Amino acid sequence: MKTIALKYVAVALGMGTFALGGCSEFLNEADPTNFTVEQYFTKPEHARSSVNAIYSNMRDPLGSGFGGGAWMMTEFATGLAATDLGQAANSYFVKDLNNTSDNGYGATYWQNYYRGIANANLSIAKIPEITMGEAEATRLLGEAHFLRAWYYFELVRMFGHIPLITEPVNLESEQLRPSQADPEAVYDLIVQDLTTAEASGMPWTDASGRVSLGAVKSLLAEVYLTMAGYPLQKGEAYYGLAAEKAKEVIDSEEFELFRSYDDLHDPSMKNMAENIFMIQFATQLIPGNWQVSIIPYNKNISKYSDETGGIYATANFVRSYEAGDLRAKEKQFFYTTFTHQDRRDEVVDLGGYFIWKHFDEVAQTSTGNSDLNWPVIRYANVLLTYAEAENEVNGPTADAYLAVNAIRSRAELEDLKGLSKEQLREAIWKERWYELCFENKTWFDMVRLRKAFNVGTKKFDNFVGHKFSYGPILKERELLFPIPTSEVRNNTNLIQNSGY
Repeated sequence: MKTIALKYVAVALGMGTFALGGCSEFLNEADPTNFTVEQYFTKPEHARSSVNAIYSNMRDPLGSGFGGGAWMMTEFATGLAATDLGQAANSYFVKDLNNTSDNGYGATYWQNYYRGIANANLSIAKIPEITMGEAEATRLLGEAHFLRAWYYFELVRMFGHIPLITEPVNLESEQLRPSQADPEAVYDLIVQDLTTAEASGMPWTDASGRVSLGAVKSLLAEVYLTMAGYPLQKGEAYYGLAAEKAKEVIDSEEFELFRSYDDLHDPSMKNMAENIFMIQFATQLIPGNWQVSIIPYNKNISKYSDETGGIYATANFVRSYEAGDLRAKEKQFFYTTFTHQDRRDEVVDLGGYFIWKHFDEVAQTSTGNSDLNWPVIRYANVLLTYAEAENEVNGPTADAYLAVNAIRSRAELEDLKGLSKEQLREAIWKERWYELCFENKTWFDMVRLRKAFNVGTKKFDNFVGHKFSYGPILKERELLFPIPTSEVRNNTNLIQNSGY
């Protein structure tokens, strides 16, 4: 039984090496399915390969096609996204608030992120047994702890009471069918993991895309911000911790906002400046796999053979941007026209507001093979996290205004000033909705705040009872996604989330 479990892990290790360790390393490896744990974790290169494998499962939910894509789940759950992809039933289940535990999007997240956690647990357990340089071992363990924290942070916010597994599992383990942990215990592990990563000697930045100190502190700020709100409601003390960590990132002066929104989807700007941490892709090797989903359905504008119309912004959301906001103008965050694939001098009206901020122009017009990364943490998010947390602790201070107004200045909007704490709070929330849209951030904000943005009134409603612009009304059950049917069926210790 042990051998079966180990073979799966070994294959994952090989894939991770290919993804991040370089093609030549991958081709020179021996057959990974012949390894056991005892044989594999004996050399420094095995430690590196095992950590590389942890990154690989971050990519899986981004896969998109005529079945939609799991990454869309948290976007349709905001009520701000639309689709023309009729066969993507999973998208409609979420969008129309008719979701069930059979939705394959949730299963994709659950299964792949727990695989990432399993690989992290293996690295954390086995790297200390390898004879290698202490500094490198500590750094690799820091990456493993960060990645485990990131996976758990995503899962606990999506599914609530989830299994908390911190050791390698085989078919004989007691945790093969684990029970669910209290969310606070999961958050405690997340903080512990990030604190360990913070002390692991990482550089502030890493152009290769590996975890950096900037990524660790930025994620820790976001975790504290979430813990201050729902479901834990730890309040002002944790807003203070969030502000402190975000300020450390700001004061490092290692990061800056891009001057142009074009840089957000320029492959040459990967892993630098505003892009603090990203999910890594590489053209011809592991190309970005969401391009087909952000172009309109069969409008003949792209070199991709599949044009799925998988996801785009509702018109009501885009039209809710403040007058003059650069982000809402053509080919900034959204696009409504593009050129015909055979006649680039002919403009095609697309009939909707499609997502430009993730659009790879080279891939769409010439190669059909994207080199874009997916943004996980942008400096813009850090500034908005700081502004919100600082305002909660100290009110509308000069520093809070400075952070949020940096975002508004780039959008060619006037600075905020003279607001009460309550007014600035909602103004900062609004900037989060507008700046971070379609980056898998907004639904998480809705849940931690128990608020939803009303695109008609441009105010914030209570989450429960909020009506989407196209009709459906949020219920309490939508504060979590359902645990996948297959997981509940195979593990009788799991209890399904209420309402599903």
